[in-house]
Amino acid sequence: MVRAYSRREYIRKIPGSRIVQYDMGNLSQRFPVAVSLAVKTPARITHNALEAGRVASNRFMQRKAGRLGYHLKIRVYPHNIIRENPMATGAGADRVQDGMRKAFGKSVSSEAVVKRNQRIFSIYTSEKNFGDAKESLRRAAMKMPVSCKIVIDEGAELVK
Repeated sequence: MVRAYSRREYIRKIPGSRIVQYDMGNLSQRFPVAVSLAVKTPARITHNALEAGRVASNRFMQRKAGRLGYHLKIRVYPHNIIRENPMATGAGADRVQDGMRKAFGKSVSSEAVVKRNQRIFSIYTSEKNFGDAKESLRRAAMKMPVSCKIVIDEGAELVK
């Protein structure tokens, strides 16, 4: 795996993160059940994929459990910055460009580097909304570039 590129003081232009919020729903209440989405293999997840998963999951939970029936949390942060060496196309491109000489690249995006079994999203809710929380995380997993599994962190005895 390539070394992380995250020292922001050396980077001129940093692309903004698309993630709008990291905590949604009812932040003040303590919920008895916690369900998480964990990755099965080590991966890199872009901020666009995290935001798409957040939107899908949050929209479903808001419709099913209401605004105060859950707490959704994104548990990873996209630190690593992705660089790209754009290649010129068209007539005369071979005279303009250096190819792979000095091919450091420009920063285009950011990504979160996740390990095996690391939690990406967590939903804290009540026993009656447990099924909705699982479905919500399943919808978020469809937006991820890696296969995921749903794990019950707290309250497994309440939902059996």
